Amino acid sequence: MRPPMRITAACRVLFNVVLATAPLPVLAQAPPAPSPPPGTDAYTPGPDSQPQPGVPRGKVEGPLIWKSHVFPNTVREYWIYVPAQYDPSVPAAVMIFQDGHKYVNVEQEYRAPVVMDNLIHRKEMPVTIGLFVNPGHDSETFPENRFRVRNRSVEYDTPNGDYARMLIDELLPELARRYTLTTDPERRALVGASSGGICAFTAAWERPDYFRKVVSHIGSFTNIRGGYHYPFLLRRTDKKPLRVFLQDGSNDLDNQFGNWPLANQSMAAALKFKGYDYRFEFGDGGHTHKHGGAILPDTLRWLWRDVR
Repeated sequence: MRPPMRITAACRVLFNVVLATAPLPVLAQAPPAPSPPPGTDAYTPGPDSQPQPGVPRGKVEGPLIWKSHVFPNTVREYWIYVPAQYDPSVPAAVMIFQDGHKYVNVEQEYRAPVVMDNLIHRKEMPVTIGLFVNPGHDSETFPENRFRVRNRSVEYDTPNGDYARMLIDELLPELARRYTLTTDPERRALVGASSGGICAFTAAWERPDYFRKVVSHIGSFTNIRGGYHYPFLLRRTDKKPLRVFLQDGSNDLDNQFGNWPLANQSMAAALKFKGYDYRFEFGDGGHTHKHGGAILPDTLRWLWRDVR
């Protein structure tokens, strides 16, 4: 029988050194850091969204106040952009921005007055009066977050002609009292984001005799107040003379009202099926204004490409 092995002091020292320097088993290692989410939303404004040397700047008036009769007991803010090239003897094109406070702000994502300055100067869009309109509120004490005004969802998410009627019967005549405006629907455009995006589409859909150009950023074509029907209405309704720009991102909202990316893809598919003049920019962003703001110059160039 072999005698038991004796562990000398030298062996013990060597064993301890090996144990201390050996790598830990895989199961004992810290878990790897989680991968970044697939949607970076890393969109930034380009040169066309920055003031450029030698480009004359238009003026912005406002905020002004409007009390609506179409939406009784509501008060709304609005702003007016007038390009430096405006000539009262020549009717100007009109672009109406829903949630106007967001688009008129030259420090945030869209910077619409700066973009319009640059594109009008280079004749990449017509001389255009901008009307930036907020939804209605129940008093002149507005919430700090203007997206929280009380009547926004009623006005923007309801798929009927009331909002178009407010623009046509109230705000456009008020604007025409001060400036010479076109009466050509091909030279009138509507812009909006989220619920403002579906609102812009609804107004043109209801009244293509007044509005024929639409820009929808992250549009809410979901079941907030029935707007999810639009892809099906588009397929079953005679084609209307509209030009439509859609933008959305793969990481947009998914909640009890629907899935925003799927809804916008359904809109784009229906527009394609019916042969509309449309463009769909689908990125990886969420329910933010970053992508729409970064591409606003290209959007307006596309929208106005044959109008000067």
